[in-house]
Amino acid sequence: MLLSCSNWMQMNRLRFLILLALLPQFAAAQSPKNPRLKHELDSLHAADQKWRILLFDPRVSRRPDSVARALGVTRESLPTYIPTQMLRTDSANQVRLRAILKQYGYPGKSLVGTPTNEAAWSIIQHSQDIKTYLPLIRTAAKRGELPFYLYGQMLDRQLMREGKEQLYGTQAMGYSNTNPATGLREGQPPFIWPIKNAAQVNELRKKAGFSDTVEQVAASLGITYRVVTLEEVARMPKN
Repeated sequence: MLLSCSNWMQMNRLRFLILLALLPQFAAAQSPKNPRLKHELDSLHAADQKWRILLFDPRVSRRPDSVARALGVTRESLPTYIPTQMLRTDSANQVRLRAILKQYGYPGKSLVGTPTNEAAWSIIQHSQDIKTYLPLIRTAAKRGELPFYLYGQMLDRQLMREGKEQLYGTQAMGYSNTNPATGLREGQPPFIWPIKNAAQVNELRKKAGFSDTVEQVAASLGITYRVVTLEEVARMPKN
């Protein structure tokens, strides 16, 4: 298929924006012992991040017309097209990663260098396999193969999935329900998921290697931080 000059420029502009969003992750790259595995993990991670950047990075998501043209779809189809492609990519990445983990264990800093040592973590974090691999992540973090705060973030996500209090305050939630009177969807304002020891959470975050506070996490998500309990969550309307 031949591309017009305009379409070619749009596609390259989109690639540039995605690369720009990924650059900070590669700023302090470290030489790996297994360059071939590093290259594969970098490719898997780039695929993992591509659709999320299109969805959530304002430098890209605020340009829907450009994104649609670059992807060759209509602007109206973007809200379904991008999530669908993201899920397909996640599924393929997870199949390959399971094989890598079986062969090498967790591919950490000593094997693939930094920041590639975070690639497998990212793919697992976006999967339904967190419970299966959480012990592996914990061991890698304790050995210094992976930043410990990433283990804390993954642990929080699994605790939230199980309906339990998180430890580090990294996870947020928001519910929506249908108003029976109007038939319209109404949103529950997003909130930081209940924290086990909210009064000491920032001290715990600091010990785990987080560089910000739970209040700053909330602010970055556009949330006004408040302490929420599991009992409050249970009473929230959701369907």
